[in-house]
Amino acid sequence: MVMIFTLVTAVQEKLNEIVDQIKTRQEEEKKQKEKEAEEAEKQLFHGTPVTIENFLSWKAKFDAELLEIKKKRMKEEEQAGKNKLSGRQLFETDHNLDTSDIQFLEDAGNNVEVDESLFQEMDDLELEDDEDDPDYNPADRESDLTD
Repeated sequence: MVMIFTLVTAVQEKLNEIVDQIKTRQEEEKKQKEKEAEEAEKQLFHGTPVTIENFLSWKAKFDAELLEIKKKRMKEEEQAGKNKLSGRQLFETDHNLDTSDIQFLEDAGNNVEVDESLFQEMDDLELEDDEDDPDYNPADRESDLTD
């Protein structure tokens, strides 16, 4: 019995050592992968150093590309033959647009008539003014809510 106990204890200790070694190996591999990923990320951000000569050559290329794009757009607009004006430009050049909406509504028969007699007698309306109330006290709000 004692011999079996010592054998089982020795095996358990050996298994614990093996498990500990595996865990440390996995942690080291994880740290190594993180370090490699960090270095790879640093390499992404580390590019060509910008000098005056590099910048001027890049700027010349960039300006040439922009000029080509503008020329293409101009050619496309000329080929279309339509110089489209904005709404504001149309409105400023054609003064018939000032009244076109009104004429459209009148032609459609959507005239709106307002009965002004409804608005002439404002004194007949019962409007509540807190200033006219002799019991009104602005500091005492609860008395207004209960009335």
